[in-house]
Amino acid sequence: MLGAGLREALGAPALAMAATFLAFGAAVQAAGVGLGWALAASLLVYGMPGQMVLLAAIGTPGGALAAVPGAVAANARFVPMAVALAPWLGGGVRRWLALPFIAVTPWAMAMRRLPALPAPARLPWFLGFALTSWSVAGLSTAGGHALAPLLPLWVLAALLFVNPLYFGLIIAAELRAPFVRRAVLLGALAAPLGLLLPPTLALLGAGLAGGSLAFLWGRRERR
Repeated sequence: MLGAGLREALGAPALAMAATFLAFGAAVQAAGVGLGWALAASLLVYGMPGQMVLLAAIGTPGGALAAVPGAVAANARFVPMAVALAPWLGGGVRRWLALPFIAVTPWAMAMRRLPALPAPARLPWFLGFALTSWSVAGLSTAGGHALAPLLPLWVLAALLFVNPLYFGLIIAAELRAPFVRRAVLLGALAAPLGLLLPPTLALLGAGLAGGSLAFLWGRRERR
C-alpha cells in the first residue's frame, strides 16, 4: 500500500502542492534569502501560512521573536487534524511516524481514502502519499527559488492559491455527506468571528467554534 499512496500522490495532489511551494520558493528568492532557508521552512514547518509568517518577519526588528509564535498559531490547525486522523492510523507507536507529514492535502486525501482500506494498509498508504507530497514540496521550493527571476508577480500570487483551491474541491466532492455539509455551513457562519479575535487566533478560533457546533449538531441528530 506504500506504493499505492505514492502513485495517488503523484497525480493532481502533486500538481497542487508543486504550484504552491514553487511560489513560496520564488517569494523567498525575491526577499533575498538563500535556498537553505527556503528548504528548511518548507520541509520543517511544512505549512504555508506558518512559512509566510516567517518569511514576512525577515529583516524586521525583533521579527524572529514575533514570527515563531505567529507561525505556531498559524499552523495550530494541524492539531485537530492530527486528532481526527490518528484513529485511522492504527494503534502503537508506529502511527507517530505520520505526524511530521500531516498537511492539508495529505490529510484531506487520507480522510477520504483510509476508511475504505483494510486497517493494516492505512498507515502504509498514508506514509506513501505523505512522503511523496513532502518530497514534492521540497523539490518545488528549490525549483521556485531558481526560477524566481523568470516568473511575474501575478503568476506567483495565483500559484499560492492553487493548493487551497484544490483542498476546497476535495471538500466539495464530499458535500453529499450530511456531516460535511454541516461542517461547511457552520464553518462559513463562524468565519466572521475571526474579525473579532486577534489575528494570531482568528482562524483557529473560528474553526474551533464552527467545528464544535457541527459536532454537537451531528451528535444531536444521531440521538
